[in-house]
Amino acid sequence: MPFLKIGLLLFLLVGIASFSVPDKPNGVANALNVPDFTTDTVALGRQLALRHCGGCHLFPEPTLLDKKTWVSGVLPNMAMRLGIHLPQNDTLRPLLPEEEKLVSQLGVYPKTPALAKSDWDAIVQYYERAAPAAPLPQKAHLPIADQLPQFTAAGVSLGEKPVPQTTLVKYDKNTNQLYVGDAQNTVYVLDKQFLVSDTWLVDTPPTDIDFPSKAAPRLLTIGIFSPSDQQLGRLMTLERKSKPGVPPINIRSLPRPVQFAAGDLNADGKEDVVICGFGNHAGKLFWYDGLDPAKEHILKAAPGARRAIIADFNRDKKPDIMVLMAQAREEVVLFYNLGNGKFREKTVLRFPPVFGASYVELADFNKDGYPDILLTNGDNWDYSAVDKNYHGVRVYLNDQKDNFSEAWFYPMYGASKAVARDFDGDGDLDIAATSFYSNLAQPEHGFVYFRNEGKLAFKPFSTPEAASGKWLTMETADFDGDGDQDIILGSYFHTVNEMTQLLFKGITTFPQLLVLENK
Repeated sequence: MPFLKIGLLLFLLVGIASFSVPDKPNGVANALNVPDFTTDTVALGRQLALRHCGGCHLFPEPTLLDKKTWVSGVLPNMAMRLGIHLPQNDTLRPLLPEEEKLVSQLGVYPKTPALAKSDWDAIVQYYERAAPAAPLPQKAHLPIADQLPQFTAAGVSLGEKPVPQTTLVKYDKNTNQLYVGDAQNTVYVLDKQFLVSDTWLVDTPPTDIDFPSKAAPRLLTIGIFSPSDQQLGRLMTLERKSKPGVPPINIRSLPRPVQFAAGDLNADGKEDVVICGFGNHAGKLFWYDGLDPAKEHILKAAPGARRAIIADFNRDKKPDIMVLMAQAREEVVLFYNLGNGKFREKTVLRFPPVFGASYVELADFNKDGYPDILLTNGDNWDYSAVDKNYHGVRVYLNDQKDNFSEAWFYPMYGASKAVARDFDGDGDLDIAATSFYSNLAQPEHGFVYFRNEGKLAFKPFSTPEAASGKWLTMETADFDGDGDQDIILGSYFHTVNEMTQLLFKGITTFPQLLVLENK
């Protein structure tokens, strides 16, 4: 899911109000070649940025974006967040009254400046002068073969809806059914022939679902799909009639949740649930003891929680939690389970605020028995919607002590999700990846299959049929029952303009799903 990394992006400037420009250096300082910051505004701008841009995230180097994007996209919004009201940028983007009220209550855009206007001008001048004139190009990489010999592709349309807006694709291996949700608040249940066997109408767009072996499915709905701080999300049992003695789950008022994971975190014999409340300006990562909303435990009081994975990382027989955080606080965090519902936090990967973290999963690429990280970054729904050469798919290897280092990277504009499976049955892990946030210059590359050639060398393939959608969601399973892993892609068009771009390219069919059957 994108979940719209709007707004935070650059500074989160902790303590900037207490900083004052140093006095003009004396003779001793000049003899040591200390820059005269009172006159060198560029040097002053860098010093200000270095001093105050690393408190909550990595320092954003000017080369991450081009001059125009810094000056006209990111920095004007940051000025408002620091209480600096510029003549050309003195109003918020139009907000609904309820959103405007929440933003005001959160104090996102303060009325009192947090720093002198001259200091802010120095920061802007630094980025304007140090940034490249255009986005930097991608590094050299293997070209994508525009054929997919291992798979056959076929589109599936549901509900006669002209604009695909698929928000959920998940397979229930207990019943061999596929659950498909869309932004029109509908959940379709498909059989093995991809025919609709059941339909559910829910209150808001669905984003996640799980399938307990002896209970009804549990569905998570987001509330507001677009950026929002309204707490309208919900976790509920997906059933029309509850079983005697089994009360249905119906947890409301969740902060724009996007994903959840279940497990017994405190060893009391009851299942708990971790919820990623992505939010927008505010959000939280939290868990409910026994799925009881009265027993809430907050792991991280910040927006941007994207995906949580429960696993025993340190092999002490207690379930730990790994979480991908986006929304400017770009990082992968481990929460080690200390017992009795207590956790110790360790940041294992950190990225700059415009990194665009979008998905993470675990897989053992080097077969050492320890989980490695497969990660995508490409979220581009923000104030810097330009091609970024650092967007793509990455593998980080585990040193067997939960320290991770990058071992493979493939540039991919707008990368949104990647999964690792042995698709070709040769004993190693291949990768299937999607690029939802791309500019549609090459829509057929919205899906890429990376065949593992050994020693973390991957050969990329795509298919012309992938040009028919924007692939937000992806699921893998043996849908046809022939013993190998097939792939289902779910398409989501956020605007009609996106479909229009494809129409101009000669694409006239827009299925909700693309089925890639593994042959």
